[in-house]
Amino acid sequence: MPHTTKILKTPLRISIAVLLLGMLSRIFHWPHAPKAILVAFIAILVLYGIRFYRKHTKEFIDYVKLVMVVSWTLNGIFRVLDLPFTLLFQILIAISFITWFIMEGTAYFLDEDRRAKNSMARVIWNFAMVIGALAIIVGSLLNILNETYAIPLMAVGIAIIVAYILKDVFAAGKNEKEDQGNEEYQL
Repeated sequence: MPHTTKILKTPLRISIAVLLLGMLSRIFHWPHAPKAILVAFIAILVLYGIRFYRKHTKEFIDYVKLVMVVSWTLNGIFRVLDLPFTLLFQILIAISFITWFIMEGTAYFLDEDRRAKNSMARVIWNFAMVIGALAIIVGSLLNILNETYAIPLMAVGIAIIVAYILKDVFAAGKNEKEDQGNEEYQL
């Protein structure tokens, strides 16, 4: 499998971190949260569009990913602006996600030898990522039940995931040679 170098990876990760922080701000009803979310969605849409355009060889899976990202960002923009027709985008997201999962699925996260060569620090960070995701899920479910600590639990989960994303952004120079487990490989 040939290794492809991703362009605009750092700006995209920063945009996703801003999006998560905007969502955290919205949970806490802080001012300017919708503006931060809107700017982040627009940045992701533009950056991914440029990334797709600059890709030399485009396969069907690349178009599936483009549809998924464009539908997701447009859905987010329409929801922030309180515009109709978000159901159409949600259907496109579901179809493109299922197509992506069938075609690429979990192989996206594996290295070319299909063996993870993780250091202890990476294992700890990946464990933190799982804990962050679980905190968001459990916090969301507890929020539905109107439990007391649901919002702080979701906030901790979002903060952990933002730290995980920013850790990769700011430690990218150091980890370039050893970090190939999360790079994109074409099947």
